[in-house]
Amino acid sequence: MSSLVLSLVSGISIGGLAAYLGTLMLQKRMSLVAGPLGHLTLPGVALALLYGFDVSIGAFPFVILGIILIWLLELRTKLPPEALTAIIFASGVAIAFLFLPLKQAEVALVGDITRVNLIDTIVSVIVCFVLFLVIRKIFPQMILINISEDLAKVEGVDIKKYNFLYLLAIGIIVSLGVKLVGSLLTAALVAIPSAAARNLSKNLHSYTLLAPIFGIISAVSGILVYYFTKLPAGPIIILINTLIFVISAIFKRKP
Repeated sequence: MSSLVLSLVSGISIGGLAAYLGTLMLQKRMSLVAGPLGHLTLPGVALALLYGFDVSIGAFPFVILGIILIWLLELRTKLPPEALTAIIFASGVAIAFLFLPLKQAEVALVGDITRVNLIDTIVSVIVCFVLFLVIRKIFPQMILINISEDLAKVEGVDIKKYNFLYLLAIGIIVSLGVKLVGSLLTAALVAIPSAAARNLSKNLHSYTLLAPIFGIISAVSGILVYYFTKLPAGPIIILINTLIFVISAIFKRKP
């Protein structure tokens, strides 16, 4: 029972925050960025599984390193970020599977929220709460930057600073997300709840409220399904998210 409670608390924190950040990423048409970044976590996740420490701690340095490498290579080569991202994340996957034991591959790819302990849960909740405050703080500025960078500059918004905080938030939530749904499914964790919320929302307030609710519902449902059926929680969470999206599409508000 204590393991179930810890899993649920961690899942609620990560699932809700990922969906909240997803509302901003969807506005900026960056929802799929979390996918390649999730793949970048694989070497760190592999190290964490081999040496027995938290997968999010292993994942985070590799996400940040990947973001920096993509940024530097873009400056150097002038190639589009999509091509550079493909190169970096494919290399990360290849490196991971050189030393990742096959019996640990499932955990790395689809996650295992049931492995969390009390310390992992406390850290996840604290990090998610702080990150929520940061995202809430930068949300209006990021929306303004998305509308017009020139207008944002006129309003005194430091675009470089806010973009850095935004990318850092994505890196952190991807690192936390691998614990919940693994390296393969992190994009879905941020994209699907926000898309479902957008179908049903009347305004920005309801949009940013519905997405975390959907994220929490799917996380809780997926974890409970695991405890009753032993099916992997990560894919179940994403499938429940997808079901919510399908329902939202059926009842989508007319413009």
